[in-house]
Amino acid sequence: MRFIALDTPKPLSKIGLGTWQFGSREWGYGREFEQQAARIVRRAVELGVTVFDSAEIYGFGRSERILGAALGDDRPKVVIASKILPVLPVAAVVQQRAVASAARLGVTSIDLYQVHSPNPLVADHTTMRGMRVLQDVGLVGEVGVSNYGLRRWQVAEAALGRRVLSNQVRYSMLDRAPEQDLLPYAREAGRVVIAYSPLAQGFLSGRYDAKNPPSGAVRRANPYFLPENLERGAVLIDTVRQVADAHDATPSQIALAYLLRHPNVLAIPGASGVEQMERNAAAADIDLADDEYAALVEAAKRFRPVTGLAAMPAMVRARFAGPTGK
Repeated sequence: MRFIALDTPKPLSKIGLGTWQFGSREWGYGREFEQQAARIVRRAVELGVTVFDSAEIYGFGRSERILGAALGDDRPKVVIASKILPVLPVAAVVQQRAVASAARLGVTSIDLYQVHSPNPLVADHTTMRGMRVLQDVGLVGEVGVSNYGLRRWQVAEAALGRRVLSNQVRYSMLDRAPEQDLLPYAREAGRVVIAYSPLAQGFLSGRYDAKNPPSGAVRRANPYFLPENLERGAVLIDTVRQVADAHDATPSQIALAYLLRHPNVLAIPGASGVEQMERNAAAADIDLADDEYAALVEAAKRFRPVTGLAAMPAMVRARFAGPTGK
């Protein structure tokens, strides 16, 4: 496992584990998945993964409980991250919700406590006032944000009066906007970009195509998985496969290695099984050659998916057609 070269109380592994799926029915998992989740977490620890990301909204608290129980005695050794849903994120509410998350996780201190997304009606100064108190009393170690643009990230840090260590954003070969400003800032300022959906919810795994679309509700709601987009993405996936073959790796591992090439990026893919966790962790050790990286960048730039309003008619048809498309 490789780690981000930053001065943090605990090392930040380049690959973490995202736990949205733990206890979340929208991913098709439920109570029966709890034992599997525990095995995934235990194997991640064995492989040197130190960052485990959850949120109070994931499974309405079940994800935090499952994660905390699975880590057990290893909780003090790893970086446990969670997020507050920013519904009225004023100082007092931030403090109350952190206490509740810590209780579910079974910890006395949350290593990284993040604002899940910016609230357009509540200024960051009141949210960060609550975060500062949490740090002062030791209930929170580092503060982070999620889905913030660069300017608001900087405003949040000014309001906190201390570093806001991380910004968790959607980042993959399909979603490359963070490369424009967030990544350069993170490198210059000694901050971290945490990449969620680093495989574009599995689009980059090569498992799906127009004849074999995903069946889960979450992926069916993602316009990337429209048949037209799966067809358009065939060239990109082919390029990823070629690079993967050169490294005796999987397409997913190459998609992760693309992100991890940036020194201050930490990716948090989910895992539905132990073997997937093992493959994700192994991606941290893949070194892409300059020409391979350039080929991936060019292929990603050429991919032009149908998204936004243009995708809505097809999304509606897909929604009512069901998983078989009929």
